[in-house]
Parts: sequence; C-alpha cells; structure tokens
Amino acid sequence: MDQIRRTIVVSLLLVGFVLAPFMEQTGRALDFPTKPITMLCGFGAGGITDLTSRALAEAARKYFGQPVIVENVTGGGGSVALGRICEKKPDGYFLAPDGPKMRLTSLLTNLPFDVSKDFTQVIQVWGNPFGILVRSDSPFKTLKELIEYAKANPGKLKHMSAGIGTGPFIIMTELEGATGTKFIHIPGKSDQEASTSLLGGHVDMLAGAMGSCTPLVQAGKLRLLATLGEERIKTFSDVPTVKETGYNIVYVAPLGMVGPKGMPGEIVKALHDGFKKAMEDPIFVSHCDRFGVPILYKDTEAYRKYWADQIVYWENFYTKFIKKK
Repeated sequence: MDQIRRTIVVSLLLVGFVLAPFMEQTGRALDFPTKPITMLCGFGAGGITDLTSRALAEAARKYFGQPVIVENVTGGGGSVALGRICEKKPDGYFLAPDGPKMRLTSLLTNLPFDVSKDFTQVIQVWGNPFGILVRSDSPFKTLKELIEYAKANPGKLKHMSAGIGTGPFIIMTELEGATGTKFIHIPGKSDQEASTSLLGGHVDMLAGAMGSCTPLVQAGKLRLLATLGEERIKTFSDVPTVKETGYNIVYVAPLGMVGPKGMPGEIVKALHDGFKKAMEDPIFVSHCDRFGVPILYKDTEAYRKYWADQIVYWENFYTKFIKKK
C-alpha cells in the first residue's frame, strides 16, 4: 500500500513539473500592445472613412496605452490597403478599417487575396453615411427632378466614385436599377477627389460620403438632395432620405477592424475590448454625432458571421446588377 502511495505522489509531482510552465503562462497577463498599432485606411485623407478612423484611433490610444496610427494606403476601392494587411504578421499590430463589400470588388477585378478566408474579423464599429449631391447652382432641387431628367436623357449625367465596388458606385448602381435610369460612372481615387470634381463641373452629381461633403453643403457649395440611411441625418434634418422620396434604397456601409488571418484569440480579444471602449469614448461619439455616422457595434463572433453572410449578399448583388450588363 505504501508503495502505491509513493507511486501516486511521484506521478503527481512529475505532472505538476511538466504543467507548471504552461500554468504560469496561462495565468500571466497578456503583454499587448507593447508598441504602436497601425490602421491602414484604404481611402484618402478627408473622406469619411479617414476621418472616422482617426477619431477612433485618437480615442483608442487611451485604452491601449500605445499610439494608434492611421496610415492612408489608397487605391482599388480599399483593396490595396487590405492587400497590405495580408502581408503582415498576424500579431495584432496592423489592422484595416473595412467591410465585406470588398467581395464585390473581387468579382469585378482580380485581387491577390480571398476576401472570405484571408482576414481575421475583430469588431464592427460604424457605418459610413452617404447622400445624393449636386452643385449649389444645379437646376435640380430634388432627387425626383434629377431622376426625371435622367430618364429623359439616359447616359447624359455623370458621377464619380472612389472606385468600382465602393459605396457611391453601389448606390448609383442600385439607383439605376430602381429607377430605370442610366448614368455615366467615372472612377476616381478618393471621396475628396469626387467632391472636387463635382465642384469643378467635371461631373453632374455624386453619391457622396458625408465626411468630405458635409462642410461643402454647410458652406453652400453643394446641395444635398437626399440621404441614404433609414432615418434622416440630424445635421440635415430637413433633407429627406432616398427611401422617403419613393425609392427603396438604404445604404450605410458598415466598417470594422480586420487583421491578417491566423491572429491568436487572446490578441483578438484585447483588440476588441480596446476598440469597444474607444467607440464609447466622448471623442468618438462626438465625431459620429457631428457627421451623422451611425455606431454599429458587433462583437467578434457576430462580425465574423455577418462577414460570411455578406459575402453571399455581394455575390448575389453582382449577379443581379452587374454581371448581366
């Protein structure tokens, strides 16, 4: 009996010796981040994605204890930035604010990554608000007037977006489908370039992101005909939504933080928790109130599921509105 007891004790001691390093590691607090986090923004400075990313980054540094740097990497409707993310180590130090609509871009052009497999979803944060805009000297006072003219003059009105597959491109494609109109699309590189082209008379209208367009509307340089949310934007409460005008189109592009595939769960959780606090911070909330940016929180699991569901949605969108052209 004594021999059995001694054997059991020795076995337990050996097990404890083997497991001790793992138990110590498990109990140790995660040492992350220990250096700045970089957010690769796929759109130009001054656009709503850039402005909102910077507001989030400013708030987030409080909770990470490290700077959060926004770097603009433009091109391909945001795909260049996502391509750079795929090249980074999955250590949590490089992220991109983007969304699953990139699947549409991948159907329109060859991309060096798989939208459905090559990213780790961390958290969904906000949605980009959009509006239909013309110059202040435009003859169109309402969206209905613009649509009536477009029906009578197919292919005459021009608009610009930051690229095929971006929010403005999608909005105008849906507007064509809902109204039986045809517009000329001119691809650009950023929201700011698109609004500048509208001001310069190079295009006639714009499905613009409100970040770069709001100051121009407030300055009386652009006229906002309608907005694309379910509800009116507080800043422009007298402007109807497209849905109110009679066209069932609602578009608020949800964006969240994604990183390279293969990010460890504990890193993802640390990032999620930090950004969740940042999106509740007064710095970020006041920015969203100013520009009419809806806060659209989804935790990691919900965002992962939403991403997968939206892959299917954009494949169907492509088949319905674009492939047949």
